[in-house]
Amino acid sequence: MSGVEESFDITMCCASCGIGQVDDIKLKKFTACYLVRYCSVKCQKEHRPQHKRACKKRAAELHDEILFKQPESSDLGDCPICFLPLAVDNDTSTIMACCSKKICNGCAYANREHELEGKLEERCPFCRYPVPDTEDEGLKNHMKRVEANDPVAMCQMGWKFFIDGDYKSSFLYWTKAARLGNAESHYQLSRLYREGEGVEKDKKKELHHLEEAAICGHPNSRHNLGCIEGRC
Repeated sequence: MSGVEESFDITMCCASCGIGQVDDIKLKKFTACYLVRYCSVKCQKEHRPQHKRACKKRAAELHDEILFKQPESSDLGDCPICFLPLAVDNDTSTIMACCSKKICNGCAYANREHELEGKLEERCPFCRYPVPDTEDEGLKNHMKRVEANDPVAMCQMGWKFFIDGDYKSSFLYWTKAARLGNAESHYQLSRLYREGEGVEKDKKKELHHLEEAAICGHPNSRHNLGCIEGRC
């Protein structure tokens, strides 16, 4: 039997009790390291003392592989209308309060030109929801997105409270958005932990949120991690 085949056979057995995977027994990969499989939570707990060191080492290797991998694009992704990559410069795009979509200025301009030529009502270029007439209407639309657990809307809400000096509220909104995978919120949380605004200063948590944002392709986070690494 070749080394590859032997390794494959081992991974198809429970690392604790040794039972093989058959029709009525499904083994689950241990997602922290992807090195072993278990048939039950009990086996996983019993095998932990033996596996802990190898697991920790492999988990760190996997984390570094993801962290240092060049992302396909920035955390902003593409404009949902023209599908071109959104520029890092925030002045070249707009977040719509009605749907929380970030639209490039080119698509926003083309939509407005079309509306002016046809004497049409001004609407969102993406979801076609009417543009609010007042700031209060816009805020109501925004809050609907927040209530729907939209991470982009939550991140924007965090910014609102941050500008007002309410760092604890901004921390709460950014934390919620970060848990939903919003890279910008991870980055802002790293700043709060670095400066001690609304939270106690915490270097480990600052690095954690920088790394999470960097993995998503957030350019400022990758820059800051490089600066920190350079000072080490």
